[in-house]
Amino acid sequence: MNNILLCAIVVSLALPGTAIAQKAATTKETSKGKVTQPVKEIGVVETNLGTFEIELYREDAPKTVDNFVKLAEKKFFDGVRVHRVVPGFVIQTGDEKSRDLKKTGEWGTGGQSIYGKPFSDELNPATLSYKAGYKKGVAAMANAGPNTNTSQFFVMLEDNPRMPKNYTIFGKVTKGIETVEKIGKVEIIATRSPGDGRPKDDVVLKKVTIRKEPITPAAGK
Repeated sequence: MNNILLCAIVVSLALPGTAIAQKAATTKETSKGKVTQPVKEIGVVETNLGTFEIELYREDAPKTVDNFVKLAEKKFFDGVRVHRVVPGFVIQTGDEKSRDLKKTGEWGTGGQSIYGKPFSDELNPATLSYKAGYKKGVAAMANAGPNTNTSQFFVMLEDNPRMPKNYTIFGKVTKGIETVEKIGKVEIIATRSPGDGRPKDDVVLKKVTIRKEPITPAAGK
């Protein structure tokens, strides 16, 4: 299988910007029956270098977010390594092969999805995340070409307005960006080019969990 990559066009603008407010919904029982409660979904990524949180964009990328959430609930990401760091560009993870130190040469070629096969891109030019593009802190799917999404994803280390919009954006880091920055500065062992490789010292996703926060309607609405 080809390595699951993204093109390394590195054009940096330092400001991280803000997340795009989106919501999902959950149903709960009350004395008045079932009530649908809008919620914000947060992916909490705990690593050996710290924790960061990704606000998930279910409205823009429902299939991708569902995949991420259900893989996290199955503990798929727990123990997976950050297998790629490109300073000033991205950190990349989500390959189950990276659990095995005997398979370092295969890191970046794995990946699974809840659908049992690679799934389609969600690249809708009408969505706010697509329009905003690849800003610092954005979480998007790595792929091996169109419609080959599985479990590998990357987080942007800087804004990159020239990056082709070929990678489904499914969220953005809203807390712990300093952890992402720390990971982006680790010493690497070059695997693809002098500035593109795997961390010399392990960076491990200890645990990925999903937190749902109720959204309270604004007063008067």
